[in-house]
Amino acid sequence: MKVFGSQSMVQPIQRVLMRRPGQSLLAADPQKWHYGTMFDAKKAIEQYDAFAGLVEASGAEIEWWEDQGDGLCDGMFTQDASLVTDHGAVLLNMGKPLRKAEPDAHGIAYEKAGVPVIGQLTGTAMIEGGDFIWLNNNTIVVGCGFRSNREGIAQLNTILNPFDINVIGFDLPVWHGAEACLHLMSMISPLDDDLALIYSPLMPTAFYNLLLEEGITLLDAPADEFLSSGGLNPNVLPTKPRDCIMIDGFPKTKALMEAAGCRVQVFQGDALCIACEGGPTCLTNPILRG
Repeated sequence: MKVFGSQSMVQPIQRVLMRRPGQSLLAADPQKWHYGTMFDAKKAIEQYDAFAGLVEASGAEIEWWEDQGDGLCDGMFTQDASLVTDHGAVLLNMGKPLRKAEPDAHGIAYEKAGVPVIGQLTGTAMIEGGDFIWLNNNTIVVGCGFRSNREGIAQLNTILNPFDINVIGFDLPVWHGAEACLHLMSMISPLDDDLALIYSPLMPTAFYNLLLEEGITLLDAPADEFLSSGGLNPNVLPTKPRDCIMIDGFPKTKALMEAAGCRVQVFQGDALCIACEGGPTCLTNPILRG
């Protein structure tokens, strides 16, 4: 029985690594962690529980990495510290210095979950999981910005090329600067193999054209909702093709996806996602899709 393997952004989630925020988030210094004015730790934990309930209701088995007061306040964003392929997991290297301990913690979680680790980024190489998407089964796209770099792409290619997986990169804009969190997935969420929600004004032109060449229909998220969400209205988690979870409060973005045939469920995320700069995709790391 297959227990891991995830080289798609949209196939049904069967197993997923998640971390319910707890002691660490309750003790967080919002200024130190670059959390916004809407941050409220207790409310964030309540919102997380509602989100986790939607993931469980999709039929996914959640593998929990518990928060036992290790101080890793951003650890709830499990997407960022590792990625899982059909051959095993790769531990990444975080661009945000406060998160440097997370990849090794993921390695321990994968050992418990029966997922082999096939490589790890080292030295100055950086990739955060929010900066990559599976374009197709054999291609990863990485956004190069303040959180991910070309050395990260080079090392990831060294690890994954033997498995016929190629990693390509596109440069991201500065936007709000190094302290803010602009990932590749701030501007794209695949919804199906041939459908993606995007925010085109920030997208690299070559990446935009590549998506069109791949035959992907692009839904352009409304600019006003992008700005009011801090760039999180396009951060949408497909639990299966065209069946998605998003943050509540962005009706035009929701309607755009529904008009394209998507079922969209919502949860309150102002204190959790918008304040802490991470959406529903960031809160999950699929171990098994398909």
